[in-house]
Amino acid sequence: MTAPPRKAETPSNIHRVLQPEGWKQPLGYANGIEARGRILFIGGQIGWNARCEFETDDFVAQVRQTLLNIVDVLKAGGAGPHHITSMTWYFTDKKEYVDNLRAIGQAYREVIGRHFPAMAAMQVVALVEDRAKIEIQATAVVPE
Repeated sequence: MTAPPRKAETPSNIHRVLQPEGWKQPLGYANGIEARGRILFIGGQIGWNARCEFETDDFVAQVRQTLLNIVDVLKAGGAGPHHITSMTWYFTDKKEYVDNLRAIGQAYREVIGRHFPAMAAMQVVALVEDRAKIEIQATAVVPE
């Protein structure tokens, strides 16, 4: 006997966005996400390649590489970007982050898509790797 085909996973059927009534809709993130399943914790990723080498000091390029690194870790866990439930962004220069929001958004949509988990972002004094300008930590939930 063959099992029926599984319904394709989309953010709308594996996670529920928590949006309090009367709150303004956030742009580029969710206020909260509800999810059930297998949890993946993605350690802080930075903008270097698989050989732990920086290819650029450009902020947006490091953001893009950081996001690609997150996607690679997700794949290793049998997940994809649409499984991400939360992200925490750490950057070394708030002005550089704010001045590049449009390009960051474009890189995000190209790598992650139009999936917007709960997020926090903050400026930090430094990251462990001196050339790193961004570090992103993520959590994903994959349905059982």
